[in-house]
Amino acid sequence: MARGKPRRYNRPNPSSWTYHREAISTRSRMQDSRNFFQKLPLEVFHLILDNLSVLEVSVFCLASKQMNNSVVDYIGTLAWKRKMMHRNFHGTNFCKQEYLGQHFRDLGVLFKRCTMLLPTKERLKCILHKFSQVPCFLRETCSAPNCIGLSRYGIFLQAIIAGWDEFECQRVFTSLCEVTDLLHKIEAITTTGKPGLKSSEELELRYFCRKVLLDLSPNQSDCVFWLLQLLKPWPLVSQAHLLLILYGPQLSEGPINWQDLVERELPKDALWNLARTILLLFHTPGLKDWTTQTTLAVFEEIIIIPQPWHLENVARLLVVCGNKLCYTVLASRAQSGLIRDIAQIIVYIILVCEKDGYEMNWVVHLVHQLHTGLASDVQRFTFVRHLETMFSEVIAEFLYVFLDGNRPNRDIFTPMCILLDASARFHAKFLHMLLK
Repeated sequence: MARGKPRRYNRPNPSSWTYHREAISTRSRMQDSRNFFQKLPLEVFHLILDNLSVLEVSVFCLASKQMNNSVVDYIGTLAWKRKMMHRNFHGTNFCKQEYLGQHFRDLGVLFKRCTMLLPTKERLKCILHKFSQVPCFLRETCSAPNCIGLSRYGIFLQAIIAGWDEFECQRVFTSLCEVTDLLHKIEAITTTGKPGLKSSEELELRYFCRKVLLDLSPNQSDCVFWLLQLLKPWPLVSQAHLLLILYGPQLSEGPINWQDLVERELPKDALWNLARTILLLFHTPGLKDWTTQTTLAVFEEIIIIPQPWHLENVARLLVVCGNKLCYTVLASRAQSGLIRDIAQIIVYIILVCEKDGYEMNWVVHLVHQLHTGLASDVQRFTFVRHLETMFSEVIAEFLYVFLDGNRPNRDIFTPMCILLDASARFHAKFLHMLLK
């Protein structure tokens, strides 16, 4: 079939009266459609929004400035707050927790879009003040067990700040502290009073910081950022105290287990969270205001809070932290001349490895590293001699404690200690010859 000739279209002349009239008519129709919702009675407009999901309502905020203002007025009503924000966070099953998590993630997107035209400081003030009115979002106003309110607050906050740069996130932290009085609470707990004296306040601080800021961070760098915001304002002693409040051993969601750190050995799982956090700070390169020396100083402060720890707990924390940090701590002590102290810790590290099923070759390698790193032959021999002597002292201490209740015969016990000391001297020289 033969094709017909192409139809020709005549473009209207912009200067013609007809074109001008059509353009005005088109713009008028566009303006009318854009103002359609504003022409509706307020109750009808709110009824339409009530039938939309949270994400669909957030799309309205992107339509125009007027629509944004209308949505802001809508979500500011008491009825909407009660319906969308005041949820039951108690006794929820897994499915409901997942639903609430997605719900508050969507609320974060909604508030992010509603306030996008405001300066950062103003939008944060608007958002955080509204959410601080929910009782379950403030730990001290909610004492219900297993309340998931704070973790939902954390999900909401993460949705708000997604894609924000570090400077804006610092403003988020500052605004959050202003709303919750967080820094004053940290100061009151870490700089005044004995650890454990304010156990309920310690738990409130632990849960708020962990569930709102730390545990829900999408990656390690974000977790380090929030952790440093919490630590930086304080001296080393308070930083160590705060780390123990946040990640120290805890018995079945109860108070922090301060006394057992000092008096008896803890299982390895009890110190894992603390070790993971110390390693996070130790291994993250290029941190501002935080160096390897800072980590070492904080570590040394941690193991004497509330009093010097049981040596097995110190050794277990070092083992869980791994070879690099363990060696760095012990080498730092070696540089300070604390050879006997290092030997004592190594004996307990060997004990921990035997109890917890770690490879003993790791300890042998650690001892060899420390021996090689000492500056002179005299120091190396002193190190090996103290190590072997410490075996004798620790074994003797264990035996004495074991037999103390049975009224041990001191005439038999004393020669045995002397024999152990003699054996230690022999092995010190023998191992020194091999290691040399």
